[in-house]
Amino acid sequence: MLAASESIDLARLLLDLMIILIAAKLLGELAERVKVPAVIGEIVAGVVVGPSVLGLIDLNGQRGISVGMIAEIGVLLLLLGVGMETDLVELRKVGRASMSVAVIGVVVPFIGGYAVAIAFGKPTNTALFFGAALVATSVGITARVLGDLRALATREARIVLGAAVADDVLGLVILTVVVTLATEGSVGLGLVLQTVALAAGFLVVSGLLAVVAVPRVLDVVHRRSASTSTLTVAAVVITLAFAQLADAADLAFIIGAFMAGIGIGRSTHHGRVEGQLNAVGHVFIPVFFAQIGINADLNAMTDPKVLAVAGVTTIIAIIGKLVAAFGSAGTGADRWTIGIGMVPRGEVGLIFAAIGLSNGILDNEQYGALLIVVLLTTILAPPALRIRLAQTSRQSATLMDTDQTVDRPQQGWLRVSADHTSYSLTAAPAPSQTASVALEAAQLATTAQPDEQLLTWFGTHRDAPLTWAPSDTDRLIELLRDHNPRSWRLLEATGTLDRALPEVATALARRRSDLSDLDPLGLFRFNTVRRLTEMSADISDDVVLAALATDVSTNVADTASLMDRLGRGPDGPRIASLVADAQLLVARAHDRTGLSDRERLHLSAHLADAGHAQKAFALANALDELPAWQHEALVQNHQLVMATLQHSEFHDDGSQTLADARRVASQALTTNPAAAERLQYASMDYLLSHDVEELARQAELLEPVPSKGRTRVTVEPGPATGEWRVDVAARDSRGLLARLAEAFARQDCNILTADVATWPDGAVLDSFVVAASNQPDAAALAATLEHHLGSRLHAISRPDATLKFDQHSAPWRTVCSVSADDHVGTLQAIATAFAKANVNVHSALVTTSEGRARLRFELSDQTGSKLDPAAIGRIRRHLS
Repeated sequence: MLAASESIDLARLLLDLMIILIAAKLLGELAERVKVPAVIGEIVAGVVVGPSVLGLIDLNGQRGISVGMIAEIGVLLLLLGVGMETDLVELRKVGRASMSVAVIGVVVPFIGGYAVAIAFGKPTNTALFFGAALVATSVGITARVLGDLRALATREARIVLGAAVADDVLGLVILTVVVTLATEGSVGLGLVLQTVALAAGFLVVSGLLAVVAVPRVLDVVHRRSASTSTLTVAAVVITLAFAQLADAADLAFIIGAFMAGIGIGRSTHHGRVEGQLNAVGHVFIPVFFAQIGINADLNAMTDPKVLAVAGVTTIIAIIGKLVAAFGSAGTGADRWTIGIGMVPRGEVGLIFAAIGLSNGILDNEQYGALLIVVLLTTILAPPALRIRLAQTSRQSATLMDTDQTVDRPQQGWLRVSADHTSYSLTAAPAPSQTASVALEAAQLATTAQPDEQLLTWFGTHRDAPLTWAPSDTDRLIELLRDHNPRSWRLLEATGTLDRALPEVATALARRRSDLSDLDPLGLFRFNTVRRLTEMSADISDDVVLAALATDVSTNVADTASLMDRLGRGPDGPRIASLVADAQLLVARAHDRTGLSDRERLHLSAHLADAGHAQKAFALANALDELPAWQHEALVQNHQLVMATLQHSEFHDDGSQTLADARRVASQALTTNPAAAERLQYASMDYLLSHDVEELARQAELLEPVPSKGRTRVTVEPGPATGEWRVDVAARDSRGLLARLAEAFARQDCNILTADVATWPDGAVLDSFVVAASNQPDAAALAATLEHHLGSRLHAISRPDATLKFDQHSAPWRTVCSVSADDHVGTLQAIATAFAKANVNVHSALVTTSEGRARLRFELSDQTGSKLDPAAIGRIRRHLS
């Protein structure tokens, strides 16, 4: 109905959005990779797809209105996010230096921008808007650069970030006043006072409403709602309501969104709301920035007069913020760093420019000039800030040249104030001891704040090489057991993680882009460690470190590197094996069938030691929030493994494994020296799969090894009535199992299980349990088998077969589970596919139910390793 009444071409609108989002994200990604803020790439994307270059997007008429509305939603979400990140408590804590920098950084650029516009003959309203657009500071861009350079703990960073928070509020007030004055058409003292009073009144009233009412409303919604999305919808409704209030007060609607964000940010539920709205914002906000580029007239922006205005305005914009740094006088902070940090206008400056264009206050040339100013300040400031910080870092490096280790005071590096709200240095450590000081500070960060002196010390030595002492690892483990995010936030802000534990720092960087984490402090949480330590206080340190490796490492090499840095290098392989075995236990618990005797023995042999198995189980329990049935399976499997490992047969003399014990016992049962020697070289897999009597009998069956094309067969009663155990001795050949399966099918023998053992000299022992109405004749079966051993191997298509490959639930092999229609020759078809894919089969289990055959194989490649994706692909192709 909307499309019909407003003549909106919905299909074209969707195409426009697709083009905008693709271009914005591609160029945004490119910008990030060359160390330029993503917002710049998104604006350039708008220029490229807009009328100035490719002309793919035309915002004239209804299409422009529709895309513009979506962009307005984006800017509303952007200001809502800014509001949620504005902490009023922190704003009250902004020191004199930060407030002075903020005020000067607002007044000087405003006056300078106004004066430049008037000097170029612009109308008063336009001049006011030029001044207002130069007021804002993009705290996000500066904070990112400071974080990248480990300078967040410096005095300069604290002043800049505090001033930027104040800038947000002052800038929005000025925007409100200027828009109102400009749209009234004339400027008078009475109108100015009235507008300022209205804006201040709205901010006070809406601020009180946001702080007092919004958190309570969200609490009520949270308690009474059944759906997890209701809370976020309620937050959006509140935002829209505040935007309407601002509009009713003749103020910009984004002021309302900002105030709503402040209220939502004070709610205990703001983490969930922020996380879910971020996901939406990542779609809508790029449309807003791209629209800025689409609206830009490239011809107008390249006009010499426009470039002149933009150039002079950019100089004034930069000088205005550099002058603001004088507000830090008396602090000892570097004024150049502060001034450069205040330069980027970023998102807020772009919002000012867009509002000016949409309200008719700016024409295309004036809009283009302001856009150039915002882009230049945003692009130039980060590299300039990096250069300046590098210079100050080199200056402080002279102090580090004389670095001498200082003994840690008996009471520690830090002392807590009498009111327990802050802590400070008790002595002057050497810069190389920063890790020890930071870890001690992190322990105190849960209840107190570092004082100015301590933060300045961290900032001064932000690039000092660190030494890591054994006691530092002990303190790190204590932090892991406490699992308090504030501790880790301090370690990151001081640059300790980046220098001492880059594997952890890299993991935190990966988490920043994870939209699924709705916890604002989730970045600094190690969930496996938390779950592990909450289960028991008696968890050993090596299991805690294994849990940390699980949370931050992506491979065994990362784990080994992390253990080396922590001074636990010799323990690295053992801790890596704990991680791998815990994952193995969880994967095996996915199978609802439980452990067979064979799997129990194999798993027990792999874990080898009861202490190691106990630790692996504790870690497995913490890897994830397992459903009840899987946790029960994990516990049952663990009990079976522990019972096996504690059995006297498994560790007969404290050192001999069950496989070794079975080898010795089976050798004692045979009088054939060749058979005894063959058992000496039998694989652990084979020794664990059969009892002692079977091993001795099968070894004798293999000696001497049958010649090529010949077999020896024995048939004995199987484990149940109508089942028979058939052992086949032969020489190895490609597709042996497939040919044997064909021979059994011709003898009306239904294979239930199959085990394959091979030796380096080419000897093969295939052990089957088959179902048959009568006992198979060994001689006749051998003749049939030998006949089929010489047959050609033909691939058999089974498109009905569903294959699932599991690399984790068996310690040494790839497990392949197959479900197929229960037809004669099913095992033959699948075994043939394995043979043609050059895959070894070590065991097979066949069950049938309701006309479906279910088969489970343990497979390896020709080197005995687990299958790679290429081998798996070959198997699928041969069955398709």
